[in-house]
Amino acid sequence: MRSPFKAPNHITNAFGRWVLLVALGLVVLQLYFLVSIAAMAWLPTPSTTFERSEALRVWQHKQNLPWRQTWVDYAHISDHLKRAVIVSEDDGFVFHDGVEWDALEKAWLKNQQTPAKVVGGSTITQQLAKNLFLSGERTLLRKAQEFLLTYMLEGLLTKRRILEIYLNHVEWGEGVFGAEAAARHYFRKSAAQLTPYEAARLAVMLPRPKYFEKLPNSPYLTQRAQVIAGRLGRAKLP
Repeated sequence: MRSPFKAPNHITNAFGRWVLLVALGLVVLQLYFLVSIAAMAWLPTPSTTFERSEALRVWQHKQNLPWRQTWVDYAHISDHLKRAVIVSEDDGFVFHDGVEWDALEKAWLKNQQTPAKVVGGSTITQQLAKNLFLSGERTLLRKAQEFLLTYMLEGLLTKRRILEIYLNHVEWGEGVFGAEAAARHYFRKSAAQLTPYEAARLAVMLPRPKYFEKLPNSPYLTQRAQVIAGRLGRAKLP
């Protein structure tokens, strides 16, 4: 006699097939990410998920706003900007394996104390992983995928290539992406010509680029840029 608490076989089989399909889909997705990242070692990088979402938003709401982005090779980006971004965003960039667990723990504890002001602990590689492939939602599943992508990037690309891709795709204002576009937009010069202070100002903008774009005379921006400019010698480049 069938137990009243046991699911019928056809339901159990259907559930098993669903679980198998989900697992297979996840494996295929990770393989896609893996191949895409491996290709970035020598091929031009495509637009990021974040850029595409921003391009759509700009097109829908601000159709007259120009889109500014120009890829430049690593050698054509000022070393001052590379150093400034490392000092400001991820001073252990050349040493860690993609994730700074201590920084994440400190950020988590600080966010518990002051939940109104979210503090990040993401490395440059984590930020690149998120921008390349992921949405902006804050869930444990998305964070787990971010960690996996981060280790793929670190395993398949050099630190120099990671920094090159990051600097060419990071947002620096409304419709402004990459070091070259940012240098032209804010200082009317190429990314190769940035001075230490100009590079530091751009680096300080990164956590909130749209906000600081509207407040170019912000005392915080000026003071923090001076601090970062004074620390450039500490940064180790890949």
